[in-house]
Amino acid sequence: MAGKHGHPGDPEATGGYRVGEKLSDGSELNLEPVYALDLGRVTSFSDLLSEMAHTAFGGRTLGEAADILFEMAVDPDVLIVGTFSGAMTVAKQGLLICDMMDHGLLDVIISTGALMTHGLVEAAGRTHFKVPPGMDDRAMFYAGLDRVYDTLELEKNLNDLSDLMQVVMASWPEHEIASSHRILERIGHYLAANVPDRGILPTAVRRGVPVFVPAFTDSELGLDVAIHNRIREKNGKKRIAFDPFLDLEAYTERIANAKKLGIFTIGGGVPRNWAQQVGPYLDLLGSRAGIEMPLRRFQYGIRICPEPVHWGGLSGCTYSEGVSWGKFVPVSDGGRYAEVMSDATVAWPLLIAGVLERVKAHRAKPA
Repeated sequence: MAGKHGHPGDPEATGGYRVGEKLSDGSELNLEPVYALDLGRVTSFSDLLSEMAHTAFGGRTLGEAADILFEMAVDPDVLIVGTFSGAMTVAKQGLLICDMMDHGLLDVIISTGALMTHGLVEAAGRTHFKVPPGMDDRAMFYAGLDRVYDTLELEKNLNDLSDLMQVVMASWPEHEIASSHRILERIGHYLAANVPDRGILPTAVRRGVPVFVPAFTDSELGLDVAIHNRIREKNGKKRIAFDPFLDLEAYTERIANAKKLGIFTIGGGVPRNWAQQVGPYLDLLGSRAGIEMPLRRFQYGIRICPEPVHWGGLSGCTYSEGVSWGKFVPVSDGGRYAEVMSDATVAWPLLIAGVLERVKAHRAKPA
């Protein structure tokens, strides 16, 4: 029985007291029930994620993220943009990005330079190591061991990578302007032709997935290009010009030509915001420059990041806040989003393992 405002037990209809016979049992409000996670019903990663979607807290958001990512993956009209920050390749998560590309879960990659640098080290056949117990950071410096949390990048690895970069950049046409996606594509072709190991950039080349690093100079790769230009000048040659706006326009073109947009984010930082600002950019081209462009908003979004909103950083910014900037379709208009507050090294592998099971099963069905 509903009160005068249509809600069972409305205080104005009961004198301010909650009356037992007027209390809702949930059914008339169409509330969705939650269920105990039953491992007896679980025979796969996909099953586990389905069970988690009907629980609570982080487990529920991860289960919901699996449903959204699957929907994005099987809809041929959705362009999926992946943004990646943090030390994910040092943390040995790089092959997850390769798996996502190989199975149609990524159409564009936007990353930090550091993540691509350490991924290149791995793709070139070099090794990362655990931090040895009892060794302090000063001793690591003199041993050429660069610490990333609990894992080591070797300075020798970075020197070897610099040599590889010099080989790639030495063949750069003198009058061709460089940008991050053009440089990374050249590296991908070089690795695909010369290195047998699996890696992000050679996979991206094979799959036709462009890779953008908006803050390119904030990385070992950027320093290697700067060093190459210094060497060119030293030898009396012209520096290679670099224009980051080539990245912006190449990315914007892909977004403008897409029918639907989805975004998959690990962490936050520059890759996340650079990817998302394309909606406002297209809008402003019309309102400020008189250049008519199609308006685009992300309709799907999945973010795995432990940073909360109250820290005040953009990485904790919610998708609903992004709606106010014209970056995302409101939920009321069909937007679907999941924000997983978790360490990506825990949640990401589980998510991809389950979604790939679903994608493979879906594609195996007869047409």
